Amino acid sequence: MVGATAADPVVPTRDGPTGSFQFYDASGRIEPVTSVVDVLSGWSDLVEGTDWVAFWSIPVFTAVIGWLINWSGLWMLFSPIHFHGVVVPGLARIAGSLPRKVQEIPGVLRGGLGWQGIVPARAAKMGSIAVDRALSRMASASDLYEQLEPDRIAAHIVDVFRPEIPFLVDEIMWREHPRFWRDLPRPLRTTVVERVQDRLPDVVGEVMVEIGEHIDQLFDPKLMVIENFEKDPSIIVRIFKDFGARELRMMVVFGAIFGFLLGIPVAAVDQAFHIWWLLPILGVLVGWTTNLLGMLLIFAPADPRRIGPFKIQALFARRQWEASDVYGKHIAANVITLEHIGDHLLNGASGDRTRQMLASALEPAVNAAVGPAYGAVRVAVGTRRFDAIRSSVAESAVDYTLMPMRDAAFSVKQSANIRRLIAERCRALPPSTFVEMMRAAIKEDEWLLYAHGAIMGLAGGFLHVAVFDWWNVL
Repeated sequence: MVGATAADPVVPTRDGPTGSFQFYDASGRIEPVTSVVDVLSGWSDLVEGTDWVAFWSIPVFTAVIGWLINWSGLWMLFSPIHFHGVVVPGLARIAGSLPRKVQEIPGVLRGGLGWQGIVPARAAKMGSIAVDRALSRMASASDLYEQLEPDRIAAHIVDVFRPEIPFLVDEIMWREHPRFWRDLPRPLRTTVVERVQDRLPDVVGEVMVEIGEHIDQLFDPKLMVIENFEKDPSIIVRIFKDFGARELRMMVVFGAIFGFLLGIPVAAVDQAFHIWWLLPILGVLVGWTTNLLGMLLIFAPADPRRIGPFKIQALFARRQWEASDVYGKHIAANVITLEHIGDHLLNGASGDRTRQMLASALEPAVNAAVGPAYGAVRVAVGTRRFDAIRSSVAESAVDYTLMPMRDAAFSVKQSANIRRLIAERCRALPPSTFVEMMRAAIKEDEWLLYAHGAIMGLAGGFLHVAVFDWWNVL
């Protein structure tokens, strides 16, 4: 090569206007390229000057950091189930004036400094969104009630309730109207009990029909889902982990892969400039990007897309069929259960209306229980007092009537239809709606995961600098 010696290495560069290569020696003189051999020779000199141990240590470091970022990111998503931390005096008072992003950190609005998993912290909101975006399209309150088979529920109530009738009638009457019950002849008491037992199937059947006709006003699936998710946030965590266990493990592995690949250009920049603070700064970018890619891997794109010969789709969306079964299983076993519906009907937002409606339905049964003596009893005790007795007995019977609905074992048997209905309707959802249902509640908190990745990337960059400074000293 003209003008170049072994002592004067040349560095290749591209001439802007022509796109041809030229070489600069150590003194800055331009050396013309005479052959491809000259180009390769120049690159060879450049490569020989690279510290390959330092170069490849960076992708290895970023791979480890990427693995740790996604592993700890998943922990942040799901753990702990309940808030762990300390109460900071005065924080609750000023929390409302803090930036919105800060308010979104679990525990801050309640004056706590600590952590709760993003998913359990947003369980109630996720339940609300699940109902609004998906469950409301899957099934109405009446659909869910019909799936529980009211006829079988009525038969179960009769089977459980009938042996208890003598004790329950006696208990209610002694509690509500002891004097009237004491003065009533024993044969007439026995007749009342027998008539109640005889009328029980018809009465319970009428009660179930009455509930079915008004179920949309008495039963709010959205409220019940929110209450149960809020009461037990582990439900939504189990849903994610049950159907997404494989995808979540892949997310951690891909964190290492993404970290390694992103580390290669970082290593090239580091070798080109040799500025110590570049690694921590680029580590922030790598950490943020690794978490972003991990979330995209799980949730985007929801609908399949073709890029050349490849079809790409979010991992969760690919598993919609299996996930629907898991979702239906958990909703039927832990949320929309016969036990919860019975409790919701009597003690929920419309509980007073339910009790009043059922008491009105039971009052004719009290008349029938007295039988032929109805007129005589009414005259003997007085119309007003008899009506009061009838109303109080009917109201007291409401709780007993629906108590068998809270039978956990029977509830499990009846859950199969709910599970099947939810799973079928969930499979029929568009992939975008299904993914949105799973992601919507945590989407606003994803910045916490990205920030966590950036902080870990920054720490990894400083750690690499410290380790290799120590290595060079040795």
